[in-house]
Amino acid sequence: MPNPEPDRGSSPRLRTLVAMPADTWSEVVTPAARARLAAVAEVLGLDVPGGLDTGLPRGGVVDGVPRLAGSFAEVADDLADAEVLLTGWGCPRITADVLDTAPKLRAIVHAAGTIKTFVDPVVFERGVEVSSAAGANAVPVAEFTVAAIVMAGKRAFRHRDWFRTSGVKRPLPGAPILGALGTTVGVLGASRIGRLVLERLRGLDVDVLVYDPFLSRAEAAAYGARWCELPELFAASDIVSVHAPLLPETEGLVSAELLAAMPDGGVLINTARGPVVDHAALERECVSGRLDAILDVTDPEPLPLDSPMLRLPNVFITPHLAGAMGNESTRLGDSAIAEIERLAAGRPLAHGITHEDLRRIA
Repeated sequence: MPNPEPDRGSSPRLRTLVAMPADTWSEVVTPAARARLAAVAEVLGLDVPGGLDTGLPRGGVVDGVPRLAGSFAEVADDLADAEVLLTGWGCPRITADVLDTAPKLRAIVHAAGTIKTFVDPVVFERGVEVSSAAGANAVPVAEFTVAAIVMAGKRAFRHRDWFRTSGVKRPLPGAPILGALGTTVGVLGASRIGRLVLERLRGLDVDVLVYDPFLSRAEAAAYGARWCELPELFAASDIVSVHAPLLPETEGLVSAELLAAMPDGGVLINTARGPVVDHAALERECVSGRLDAILDVTDPEPLPLDSPMLRLPNVFITPHLAGAMGNESTRLGDSAIAEIERLAAGRPLAHGITHEDLRRIA
């Protein structure tokens, strides 16, 4: 059963417990966002560090140091009063025991992407609303991906290494140079990120294929893409970009057979999750020189230092940095604060997650 609407007495503001480490709070919640939060929330779970004015109300305010150090037991009194949990990277897992000590809790608003790592399914059974800033985190991943597609088409990373050792500008012997014009790009997964990639690819002169069992052919066409089955997508694409969530049914989805179907000189880009790809098969294809790869995620992650993938000229690996970093992280806080503003105004969440969503989201 949903938790009952609490009696707020004379305070119209939502009692909001900040449940994230200090460094996360400082990274994702800007002073401007804190001021917006103060207008609609009584902030709990924070210490006042000696007279520093942050624009938040007194009596549980901070410039940035949550008392939460790793256990909700440390903020039990605040948890008992909390109507909203504002969570972020490093939040302790929210279990039935936590909910038992939070009788007034109405919503969990996550200032980051996936909620699967810390939100127990019992949260949905108890009727607590859940929101995620995954949509905000999708933006930099999509930007990174489209940049990778353009760079992949020009074989930029191979050329970089060739130029470093030879001093010869171009062409690089034995490497196909596609460029963007007329390239066929296959998008595996119309997730939040996948859809943003599809939108951005419309600005390039490329042919786009897409596969997602939850996307209709008409929806694909609206994104300027053609829906096709997986074997055709891999066989027909010069570049394949992976955006499928990691689920039991998607582990190893990019199989040896699909990789073998890619044209010689094809490029696989993965900014999703490493285990979606059969990495042993991908390594064989890359070691042979038949395929190139741009990987922001691997399996395992990180790869062992003796992995040949780390030294191949046709493989470019980044350390899981496509998602929000630096200034980009403030989008997450802004998204979360906007959700709390909606709750305070009695409006529905814009980025709510249901129990049914869990079976198909990252």
